[in-house]
Amino acid sequence: MPEQLSLLLPVWAGDQPDFLTEAFRSSVDDQTRQPDEVVIVRDGPVPAVLEERIAKLAVTSPVPVEVVALERNVGLGPALDAGLAACRYPVVARMDADDISLPHRFAVQMPIIEGGADIVGSGLLEFGEHPDDVVGTRTPPTEPRDIRTRARFAVPFNHPTVVYRRALVQSVGGYTNFPLMEDYLLWAKMIVAGAQVANLAEPLVKYRVGAGAYARRGGLRQLRVEVALQWRFRSMGFTTGRQFARNLLVRGGYRLVPERVRRVAYRNVIATYRG
Repeated sequence: MPEQLSLLLPVWAGDQPDFLTEAFRSSVDDQTRQPDEVVIVRDGPVPAVLEERIAKLAVTSPVPVEVVALERNVGLGPALDAGLAACRYPVVARMDADDISLPHRFAVQMPIIEGGADIVGSGLLEFGEHPDDVVGTRTPPTEPRDIRTRARFAVPFNHPTVVYRRALVQSVGGYTNFPLMEDYLLWAKMIVAGAQVANLAEPLVKYRVGAGAYARRGGLRQLRVEVALQWRFRSMGFTTGRQFARNLLVRGGYRLVPERVRRVAYRNVIATYRG
């Protein structure tokens, strides 16, 4: 039976009004299977022009829109948890405020959820200055066993592409406040809880790659978060001792290598799953 879908879209002060409009319209108006509602989480105060754009999108939307206005900026994880609490429907789709959904995204993903999956993601296209300026592709593992295996080393889902069951996400504690890695931690908790996982290799989202994308994946802050994440994985039994040591060496080293090396490693090892 068809299930109802909530679209969860966080917005913060750094988002651009035109990018938000494009993200919203592509994920609602332009979809061949539209969501049944949109929950926009305003993560703290935003500039007046962005506030006005949010209000305009809510008024002109073909489906109901609820705006969850947080008084202060709490970060992505807590903002998404607040949005999940406001969603009325059992299935939730994620979307970022500067990406673009392809028109058939939900028409493809929802039947997989309705067929028994708890979470389904997809491939994505990375673009630069404009949506047709495709600079790369991220292809995830598609077989459930490969998804679970991949998760012990690298992020198994492209976060802006996922559709999942809200009840399971909330039952494992949601995203929580784990900056920079809140999505990866959530996927691990869901897999430990026995989630039925699925991915489509087909890109269903266009992902905006800003300047400094590879620089942001490195540095001491990223290394500290990486180490904390790997300790968390080990403590919850998600990884073995050998996997823990491997991840500290390989993923930790990735955070410290020069940016040009990180770019090559990302494109050839992380972005595209090859088994």
